[in-house]
Amino acid sequence: MAEITTAGPGVERAPGMENASPDRPLRVAWLGHKSATIGDGLRTYSREITRGLRERGHEVVFIHQEPDLADSQESFAVRGFPAFQRRVVLARPGSRRRIEALLREHEVDLVHLSIPFSTLDFRLPLLCQSLGIPIVATFHVPFARQRSIWAAMAAGLYRLYAPSLAGCERVVVLGEQQKRLLLALGVPAGRIAVLPNGVDVERYSPAPSPFRAELGADRIFTYIGRIDPEKQVDALVRAFLAESPPMTCRLVIVGSGVELARLRARHRDQRVVFLGAVLDEARRIAILRASDAFFQPSRVEALSIAMLEAMACGTAVVATDVGDDGVALGGAGIVIDPARAEGELRMAIRSLIDSPALCQELGGLARQRAVERFSIEDNIAGLVRVYEAALRAPEELVA
Repeated sequence: MAEITTAGPGVERAPGMENASPDRPLRVAWLGHKSATIGDGLRTYSREITRGLRERGHEVVFIHQEPDLADSQESFAVRGFPAFQRRVVLARPGSRRRIEALLREHEVDLVHLSIPFSTLDFRLPLLCQSLGIPIVATFHVPFARQRSIWAAMAAGLYRLYAPSLAGCERVVVLGEQQKRLLLALGVPAGRIAVLPNGVDVERYSPAPSPFRAELGADRIFTYIGRIDPEKQVDALVRAFLAESPPMTCRLVIVGSGVELARLRARHRDQRVVFLGAVLDEARRIAILRASDAFFQPSRVEALSIAMLEAMACGTAVVATDVGDDGVALGGAGIVIDPARAEGELRMAIRSLIDSPALCQELGGLARQRAVERFSIEDNIAGLVRVYEAALRAPEELVA
């Protein structure tokens, strides 16, 4: 991981930073995604990081797009129009002024933008520059190296975002491959910090679970995430059924999305269980703890938080080599080629059906990897160092 060094004497701060110091609790304006319960990776990221910052004594002004969840004390909403299957939020007129007013009113030291937030993403660096407030952005946009329509769409988004990212004091990326993509697009190296997603390895940990008995299953394979075309859930279900698993083996699909209804109608087999969205965190943890293996067959990713949660629970993991998932899992799970996903999924499923011991071995390796490299504690500590660097001097990040 990149290291942050502190600025020496005589470093001149930008206008408006005179009172900002890492020696006292920071006041951070967090622009991200909020949910009343557990949600997708973006909401999980915002919830876990803001909670961790507050536990460490920092003040967080949470600006989001859920009016029902605003309390006008620590949480404030700006309204937007969800579009493109809720993947993009179109900012409403006046949203920029609303954010500017909140930043001024709360006299924040720093802005943290969790991207994608809304169509305001491209204007916020200039707004913060005009107010003399440093801005840090975490760039969650997925990517893939292999050619596909999804990889091409992701590459287009990277090109679209690059100029705005170059205007941020710091850009947090989730791995070295993502960093190289942004460097090639002109984002300055000194402004990029590599900081992988983290998971609470105490909360997400191996333990007995009642879920296996609830299903009446001997073996459980699991997918948790959006059920959208790029996730290749259909390929996972086909591969599972093609291996003729025993009737006591279950493939559990957790999540919602545009393909859920079609897949439910197409795959009417008692060995495939579609649970829909499971928003209760304890329930999701129970599912992961009961699972022999977790599958992430996506065409594009950044760094899957659901995958890290499964690893922390001691579940064997099979994932495609997209985004930084393959690097995170390599040597601690089964990494497959997204272009040959269905065939390689079949081979992995057959191996895991035939060898429960392999599931246990891989689960132990996955747990060890999550504890050593992907704890939420390390993530938040690293993020605070990024904040300190952004406040002290624009170019003090050392690779």
